[in-house]
Amino acid sequence: MFNTLKSLVVGLGLLALINPFANAQIVVKGSDTCLPVSQQEAEAFGKKGGNVTVTGGGSGVGIAALISGTCDIAQASRPMKFDEKQRMSEAGKTAKEVIIGYDALAVIVHPDNPVKNLTRQQLEQIYTGKITNWKEVGGSDMKIVVYCRESSSGTYEFFKEHVMKNKNYATAVLSMPATGAIIQSVKQTKGAIGYVGLAYLNIEVKAIHVSYDGKTFVEPSVANAKNKTYPVVRPLYYYYSINNEKKVKPFIDFVKSSEGQAIVDKVGFISHL
Repeated sequence: MFNTLKSLVVGLGLLALINPFANAQIVVKGSDTCLPVSQQEAEAFGKKGGNVTVTGGGSGVGIAALISGTCDIAQASRPMKFDEKQRMSEAGKTAKEVIIGYDALAVIVHPDNPVKNLTRQQLEQIYTGKITNWKEVGGSDMKIVVYCRESSSGTYEFFKEHVMKNKNYATAVLSMPATGAIIQSVKQTKGAIGYVGLAYLNIEVKAIHVSYDGKTFVEPSVANAKNKTYPVVRPLYYYYSINNEKKVKPFIDFVKSSEGQAIVDKVGFISHL
């Protein structure tokens, strides 16, 4: 019996040497924007013998899980905040940040909406409640139904900071629990407007061309993000505790590898800027 157990232990040790991913059982949680890319990275990593589970919930949810120790990697569409780093420190942990790719945040409307172009200032006024009818921005006489992500979302915060210039969302804005829910709501509501990560764009919604200077309106696309003409581009992050680096490093290294970055591009995000 002892010899059998000894052989099993030795065999498992040799397996770990042959396949460095064999013992990697990693939990990734957080940003809905990052969800499609993380799921495909996990699937590809799994074919090499790794074991990664991925769930969404929002950037804030993922970072809170990282602090509490209920996930190994927090995926986020915004940087970790100062108070979150403080809470990490209080928990005896130090966060390590990794940029896994970039996203062009797309503003979307119903496909039948004739409005094609909006300035940053118009988007700010729509989301703060100063513009409430599409006729005010060259469209039909129709009420604007405004959708956003919930406040735990990194996309919610990024949009507020970079598009709304830190103005508050209007109370009439409808908060959605996930990016998929925004797509679904906008495609079903003729007067709707929302925002989603580039990888979520599909033919059921229409992407608005955005201008920050009021003159040049640019479509959200990988090409326009890479040539830096589209103005609403952000990094996508993984955060982990350096105390846990040995466990997560095989997966992080895979995501940063040429194979992993090809997945970033394939999903519809941008691997390098």
